[in-house]
Amino acid sequence: MVIYKVMSRFRRCMKLRDKLKKLGSVRLVVHRTSRHIYAQIVAENNAKILVSASTLEKEIKRKITGYTGNKNAASIVGEVIAKRALNFGVKKISFDRSGFKYHGRIQMLAMSARKFGLDF
Repeated sequence: MVIYKVMSRFRRCMKLRDKLKKLGSVRLVVHRTSRHIYAQIVAENNAKILVSASTLEKEIKRKITGYTGNKNAASIVGEVIAKRALNFGVKKISFDRSGFKYHGRIQMLAMSARKFGLDF
């Protein structure tokens, strides 16, 4: 069961990354674990991380009340990554969900990033 879930996520991840490579745009890459959520904006050539945010940062931990692996934490990370990206000068991005289904925390992070100014 576990191997099937991992392989399915990996297959979704590779299909999505192939499509995003053809676009050649800046990507918002999201990764989640059971306790934390991470987001980073990667340059077109995949060589440089422009900005990042995660629930491990002290600034974000102060805003989160309680558990860091829930939708509230994901929306705060989405807000922070959007503000940092706009300060860096990035507005238009492609959303790379790393094979995770667009549901729950991934969806909250994306909606929050859109709400605070990112366009994807």
